[in-house]
Amino acid sequence: MAPLPKIGIACFGSYGGSGVVATELGRALAKRGYEVHFLSNQLPFRLLSTEAPENIYYHEVETVYYDALPHRSYGLELASRILRVAEEHSLNVLHAHYAVPHAISALLAKLILLPRELHVVTTLHGTDITLVGVSPSYYELTRWAIEHSDAVTCVSKWLRDRTLQEFKITRPPLVVYNFVDMARFKKTRSDRLFRSYFADEDEKIILHVSNFRPVKRIPDAIRAFALVLKKLPARLLLLGDGPERDACAQLVHELGISRYTLFLGKQHPIEKFYSIADLLMMPSEYESFGMAALEASAAGVPVICTGGSGLAEVVVDGITGFLCEVGNAEMLAARAIEVLSNPQLARQMGNAARRRAATCFNLNKIISQYERIYHALLAGQELPSDPQDCTG
Repeated sequence: MAPLPKIGIACFGSYGGSGVVATELGRALAKRGYEVHFLSNQLPFRLLSTEAPENIYYHEVETVYYDALPHRSYGLELASRILRVAEEHSLNVLHAHYAVPHAISALLAKLILLPRELHVVTTLHGTDITLVGVSPSYYELTRWAIEHSDAVTCVSKWLRDRTLQEFKITRPPLVVYNFVDMARFKKTRSDRLFRSYFADEDEKIILHVSNFRPVKRIPDAIRAFALVLKKLPARLLLLGDGPERDACAQLVHELGISRYTLFLGKQHPIEKFYSIADLLMMPSEYESFGMAALEASAAGVPVICTGGSGLAEVVVDGITGFLCEVGNAEMLAARAIEVLSNPQLARQMGNAARRRAATCFNLNKIISQYERIYHALLAGQELPSDPQDCTG
């Protein structure tokens, strides 16, 4: 039996969806016997918060400041680090999560390594296409990286379609959905005690998890929560941090709901909060996938979110939650009240959400799809086709 390939993973280590997916992918591959090497400017936070298998290695990308350079050149430093790690550890595959700068850096290292082969797999996660990649400063580089990667995957069909629309590439990316470890998102006996730290028994808990960027439209969730409070007792738990945090705190104060709203920052492990939530609210402008929606679903929590993007591939309207119009706080509130005031509906939606997560997005299924891509590249075979449709 041939030895398993050695996998390098270049990703962001910060609190965000692409870093979560990259880290959990590496952990799962390591458990299957692969040697996995993470390359990032900081240790991925999911490795910090959980015990990592022995065959996982972390290589810090050090950034150096020179007076002659107007900005730090992280992309070049990452390429140099990939080059060294690939040579020293005989990497076979470099999996770049996010086109800019990871895929570009990986391809630069690949070119320098020639004639030694390093297969580059690029996973597009969202804003690398919809925000960063379409910027005139990065457009041609992003398009080049997509065209020259040995394999390209998108985390949703919505993102694949946006990529084709924006970049007019000749080879459609494969769709490989994000995934969840169902075993981590189970109710436990300690949930009731933990819940009591945040809410009284008669209060419902609405959860929001994000990086507090404008695209998340957190003010819509806050305004919707204020409307919910007029109908039933509840608490809003806001997890995460980012540039909109202070503005959101100001809005909470202006609406007079500070007593019922908790800003809890970044939390690890996050699954304990899903286990006590009655509802997840995601009013985003758009999501390429919506990792928080999937994790909530795995925990059996109904999701109230916006439609028209990758979220519609995770949440089935009226079955596992509700899809609402972007910017419509009144609709968000009405749907939240409908679920929170009807225990039978909430239970049905939560059970359906967990079943769907287990069927369409379970860890073992998706990891195997990535494995097939790696092995096809190493064997010089045609790449596998998209996974079974899970949009309904």
